[in-house]
Amino acid sequence: MQKLTGAEIVVECLKEQGVDTVFGYPGGAILNIYDALYKHQDEITHILTSHEQGAAHAADGYARATGKVGVCLATSGPGATNLVTGIATAYMDSIPLVAITCNVGVSLLGKDSFQEIDIAGVTMPITKYNFIVKDITKLAQVIRRAFRIAKSGRPGPVLVDVPKDVTANTCEYEYQAPEEVVRQADTITEEALEKALLMIKDSRKPFILVGGGAVLSDAAEEVKAFAHKIQAPVADTLMGKGAFDGTDELYTGMAGMHGTKTSNFGITESDLLIVIGARFSDRVVGNASKFAKNAKILQLDIDPAEINKNVRTHASIIGDIKIILRKLNARLDPLNHDEWVAHIERFKDMYPLHYKKDVLTGPAVVEAIYEVTDGDAIIVTEVGQHQMWAAQYYKYKKPHTLLTSGGLGTMGYGLGAAIGAKMGKKDKKVFNIAGDGCFRMNMNEIATATRYNIPVIQVIINNHVLGMVRQWQTLYYGKRYSHTILNDQVDFVKVAEAMGAKAYRVTRREELRSVLKEAMDLNIPVVIDCQIHCDDKVFPMVSPGAAISDAFDDTDLKI
Repeated sequence: MQKLTGAEIVVECLKEQGVDTVFGYPGGAILNIYDALYKHQDEITHILTSHEQGAAHAADGYARATGKVGVCLATSGPGATNLVTGIATAYMDSIPLVAITCNVGVSLLGKDSFQEIDIAGVTMPITKYNFIVKDITKLAQVIRRAFRIAKSGRPGPVLVDVPKDVTANTCEYEYQAPEEVVRQADTITEEALEKALLMIKDSRKPFILVGGGAVLSDAAEEVKAFAHKIQAPVADTLMGKGAFDGTDELYTGMAGMHGTKTSNFGITESDLLIVIGARFSDRVVGNASKFAKNAKILQLDIDPAEINKNVRTHASIIGDIKIILRKLNARLDPLNHDEWVAHIERFKDMYPLHYKKDVLTGPAVVEAIYEVTDGDAIIVTEVGQHQMWAAQYYKYKKPHTLLTSGGLGTMGYGLGAAIGAKMGKKDKKVFNIAGDGCFRMNMNEIATATRYNIPVIQVIINNHVLGMVRQWQTLYYGKRYSHTILNDQVDFVKVAEAMGAKAYRVTRREELRSVLKEAMDLNIPVVIDCQIHCDDKVFPMVSPGAAISDAFDDTDLKI
């Protein structure tokens, strides 16, 4: 047992938890922790981002890519509040994150001191749990508990706020190995399993919808075995990408607002919808009263709060997805649904995704990235049209390969997250696909990538407008383009070069592959500005408030 300062205890606890990389930005209140990090820089890599929001997104991206807990650091006041959007992004998508902030000294709390903010109060609605540690003797215990909470059950972000004097005080510290996080199985009842098995065996038209919970539980193998054992078509949500192989013959594409007609029509016609780790988001179900009306609904989820929250279910099993599926698979004999699968195959033939092949478009960019990477890259996105194209046209074969803000829909998420993902998966090519509006939000993180030579490839699908908002303005607001046109003097190639990155501008489809291949071979930070038409749209689409069976595309209407 040794006597250490609070700052040293923080660093030792990070080492206990196996943390090898943290993302942050220093300031006065957190200086003691940064001084302790300096002494351990050979054990913990610190990435200084350009903005605290970038640090939160980087920790999030690291967590999504690796499955481990991401860690970010910020000082008091504005440093802490700059983490809020990143924490909320992680919260909405159930990402394990520990945010460590420092505050003014205990005696100055509650006195409107310089750079004081009640960050625990601010983040209470967007964290799984949060702490303010006023007693140094409880500091190690709290940090260990924060990591345990972040990664257990349904994962999520945890915030630990430490007053500056606590980081300077001393107390005894003794190493503790991290507690093993046990998969949640005690809530999986025999009654629930038997009811589910009976529903599956009685079904003639089963359909599977896979969500982010299957990714978080690393249940891809179990999902595949289950789908093939019951011979059911499989759709995914945006967050569920990669939990089921996008090249599998049973795969039908994404479901929901910009899902395939095959998935949306298949769900509507099914007699049993098995929902694996998805929460029935409004962007997936459309009009909830009309969702899967012909089907009984069986929901598998770790969080009992998600059962019957948005859509009424007929049965549910609560627990870790991987364990639930293992139990079901062990009790199921192979089922035959040849006629139903053939019917879904006809949908695939009738309603393929399509786009203009003779010009440079968003789908063309995504397909080119898929081809040059052989489908073996980590794809990060911002939010908007490019995000939907990335979901539609890149075939995700494995979990943890699409990192995107699904719940909060955070513009500016992707570049920081791509940096975090690359730090966690150095052997993988990492692309961030952005629209020009999103890229502007946090393009200063290019400077972070070049500072550390983190070889992320930033692809901008640049239509000089806020594309998704413009699409809605075209379809529902009489083409009144209120404040969505970005056709100004900003030159992203010059901006990128000024921050030390290699940059390209692509205006023709024929240029794409050679530029992408060169960018990959360079192994340095690269920005590729791809110029597309301002009125390219994402199809299929479901209008707000409509049933997903009302999905339409450009062949169904004249714009």
